[in-house]
Amino acid sequence: MTADAAEALEVITGASRFEASAEKSTIAHAAQELSGGSGGAGTVDGDVCRIYTPVGTPEVELRITWLRSDGTPAGDPAPKFTVLPMGERALTSTDGAVIRFACRSAELTGSAPAHVDIGVERGGMPTEPEGDPDELKDAYATVAHSFSLAMAKELGCENDGGLEPRPSLDPAPR
Repeated sequence: MTADAAEALEVITGASRFEASAEKSTIAHAAQELSGGSGGAGTVDGDVCRIYTPVGTPEVELRITWLRSDGTPAGDPAPKFTVLPMGERALTSTDGAVIRFACRSAELTGSAPAHVDIGVERGGMPTEPEGDPDELKDAYATVAHSFSLAMAKELGCENDGGLEPRPSLDPAPR
């Protein structure tokens, strides 16, 4: 995880330290699951990890997930999302973000690029987000970008799946 993503997690959760995750909760393990998924049409999904604030502090759970699809993004996003110019499609809101990137790699089956979504969302019962809405949107997008870039690198995607080294947080022109 990048230093920017670590700072972003503090904006989202209010914590700078977190509980240890399960041993298999890694990008490497998620990439292995993703690359061994479907060999043709269809969708495969799973968890990268969950992030928990330390015991004895206000409980916050973030879910980092992946989704593999053979399709490209279609349709307009829900009004709560801000579209960002990252990957094939990047969406962020005050309670989550998702980045889709195209990955052509020897690790993945099929001749067409795979489309991979990395999502970040708050777990548990929905609550009204606390904090500055713009800061929260940027924070969720930064965390999603960090995990997306790490997944693209782990999978060996050509051109890192089209992701830049740093997140682009200025809204995309409509």
